[in-house]
Amino acid sequence: MSSNNSSNILALNKPKGYIVTRSDEKGRKTVYDLLPDWAFDDGWMPIGRLDLDSKGLLLFTKDGKIGNELTKSGGCIKTYEILVRGHVTDMHIQSALKGVETAIGILKVHNVEKIGNAGAKTKLRVQINEGKNRHIRRLFGAMTDPKFRTPLKVLELSRVSIGSLKLDIVSGKWRFLSQNEEHELLRY
Repeated sequence: MSSNNSSNILALNKPKGYIVTRSDEKGRKTVYDLLPDWAFDDGWMPIGRLDLDSKGLLLFTKDGKIGNELTKSGGCIKTYEILVRGHVTDMHIQSALKGVETAIGILKVHNVEKIGNAGAKTKLRVQINEGKNRHIRRLFGAMTDPKFRTPLKVLELSRVSIGSLKLDIVSGKWRFLSQNEEHELLRY
């Protein structure tokens, strides 16, 4: 490890199909299968979660204070690019910003912008500053496509940044953050 690298935080580009847990009783692949053995043995823990069907930037630390700082509600903004089955309208975007009633309560986003669409699919860039279980999937799933009268469905979800840190790693690979990246992330 270079002296310019952090010894507190490492980043992984989690592929779809890996579960964020130390071990899985069902025998599914875990994110620790992508990391060196010492990450498991030395107690490196994920900072937050990405579900089995999601991919993108996932951070790990051995320092509980860093983990708490980066996951506290209203703290670090996380940015996602998602592909939604359904026609996402300006009204949906306004609802997502104000808050949408879901099975687990009201969920909302910090920011959302439409970045593309093709037929009945819409690509969005979504930012949240809190992360409840399946937050984005539940929020959009609670809204209805105005044309087909069916629930919107998140087909793909990729976390592309956490705070000031942008995803720059090939899928399935990891690296330590630089000291500068760690400093910027923790003051974010």
